[in-house]
Amino acid sequence: MIEKKQLRAELKRRRAEHVAAIPEFQRALLFRRPPEPVMAMVPEGAVISVFHEMTGEVPASNYGRWFYERGHRIALPWLESRGAPMRFREWTNPFLDDLLVPDPYGAMQPSPNAELLVPEVMFCPLLGFTSSGGRIGYGAGYYDRWLAENPPHLAIGLAWDCQLEEDLPIEPHDVPLHAVITPTRLYGPF
Repeated sequence: MIEKKQLRAELKRRRAEHVAAIPEFQRALLFRRPPEPVMAMVPEGAVISVFHEMTGEVPASNYGRWFYERGHRIALPWLESRGAPMRFREWTNPFLDDLLVPDPYGAMQPSPNAELLVPEVMFCPLLGFTSSGGRIGYGAGYYDRWLAENPPHLAIGLAWDCQLEEDLPIEPHDVPLHAVITPTRLYGPF
């Protein structure tokens, strides 16, 4: 099996090539709303967490806007510093990025005065996933720690189809997802 560091680099490369091949107008139409089977699993009024996508990532903020318009409170991951525990703060208006500030890794997050929230439904970033809900992230373990300590009602990965990788080095601390959504398929629920 390939070493995790090499695997992450390969998955990033594969994702970048895949996303570059999708015309911009077509990318703008993807991930506009969750699939109906996922919607059926989301409790009414649940706090929803998404992530503010970085280059190459699935446009998860689209889901933030969609749920916000339906009355859900939206949370984004929040880091005080590198290595600090991940928490979630409210994204009070997912139509405006000017309310966000960079986190220690350069991703956008709410300001430190935004209200702390505990997500009931989490849409998670990932580098690779298996068809049974295994997930490999960026390597810092923020999501695995959060999911282990605060199991949400649902944890769903958002990915491009090219990120499917059945031979992931899943370890005991890696928390499986309830489902994974790609532009062409819903894997799960598991």
